[in-house]
Amino acid sequence: MTGEKEKCIAAPPLQAMKLKYVSLNDRLYRYLCACRTGSDDPLLDALRRETEALGGISRMQISREQGDFMSLLVAAIRAKVAIEIGTFTGYSSICIARGLPPRGRLICVDASEQWTDIARKYWARAGVQNRIELRLGPAIATLKKLQRGLVFDFAFIDAAKEEYDAYYELILPRVRPKGVILFDNMLWGGRLGTTRINQASGRAIDKLNRKLARDKRVESVLLPIADGLQLCRKR
Repeated sequence: MTGEKEKCIAAPPLQAMKLKYVSLNDRLYRYLCACRTGSDDPLLDALRRETEALGGISRMQISREQGDFMSLLVAAIRAKVAIEIGTFTGYSSICIARGLPPRGRLICVDASEQWTDIARKYWARAGVQNRIELRLGPAIATLKKLQRGLVFDFAFIDAAKEEYDAYYELILPRVRPKGVILFDNMLWGGRLGTTRINQASGRAIDKLNRKLARDKRVESVLLPIADGLQLCRKR
């Protein structure tokens, strides 16, 4: 060393860098799904088939690899108490509950008794019904009624997109330091990153993505899993 201060090398502008990512196609996606622990899960496969029989609404069901990612994440952070906003027919809640310890607790919030009746059936089949408490009703009102002192290790948000920011602000104070919040559908079908977003749901997601990147209360990263997962850890 000459004793001189090292000169900082300026990073090249983003447009000059080679972007490193892999575009998925059906073949590669099938390979991705096959190369994971628990790829053969008869119970979740049965739930998926029953949900798909509902028609177009079945698109709200999370993907297979997303479910396994969530189970692994919940277990990795050693979560004991979790909350899910938007349960639908129960696929994601089973995956979260499986990552919890035997005495773990998952609160599921959803407005539909019809869809969650399917969830209840599969919770019992999966043997996780004792870890799950269902609270039926509008999400924002339900979150405001949560008992004082209730703290979460993990939260999954997958309900009305225009209300995501409201859910976030209600849940964040209840998440323990280093706890995790996971948002679904944060790439909005791949339609973000343009200057024109016509739908309110897309504008809400775009605004929240940008907010989370600047929010000093959390550390966040947007992951290209399924329709995009925004992973936030509370500081």
